[in-house]
Amino acid sequence: MRVIQDFRKFALRGNVIDLAVGFTVGAAFISIAKSLVSDLLMPPLGMLLGRADFAQFYWVLRDGTKTPGPYTTLTDAQAAGAVTMNYGVFLNNLVAFILVSMAMFALIRLINRLNDQMEDQFGDKKPQPQQRQSEKKCPYCLTTVPFQAVRCPACTSDLKVPEAA
Repeated sequence: MRVIQDFRKFALRGNVIDLAVGFTVGAAFISIAKSLVSDLLMPPLGMLLGRADFAQFYWVLRDGTKTPGPYTTLTDAQAAGAVTMNYGVFLNNLVAFILVSMAMFALIRLINRLNDQMEDQFGDKKPQPQQRQSEKKCPYCLTTVPFQAVRCPACTSDLKVPEAA
């Protein structure tokens, strides 16, 4: 019973639910990016290279058992039982990955800029506490000493007393 209670606590945490929402939105975003690549970007690029679609780029490693090559399309080769290396599909996926990465970078950068503008405009930015120095150098022997030290442990010279912050 304790395991079930622990699992329920884990599954209903806000982080797990946020993660599930993130995966769902990510899956939808990936389908949009893949459509952008395969439906909008690859056809013109393929026309420049003389083919309509990168997905049709493949190498026949071994002819099919049903029909000997050459094959005009990847579908024909696979239907004939040929062993193929489908590097065009890999290129499509690589371009999709790069586009998704660039889109996510641009989106996060835009959100960060908007957040900074909102903080500047509305003054929501909390003042950062000043960070205190933890060390200083002795001006005589250049040994690193704690900031609050009043005497250098290496050369025993008197150091300037730090001002209270």
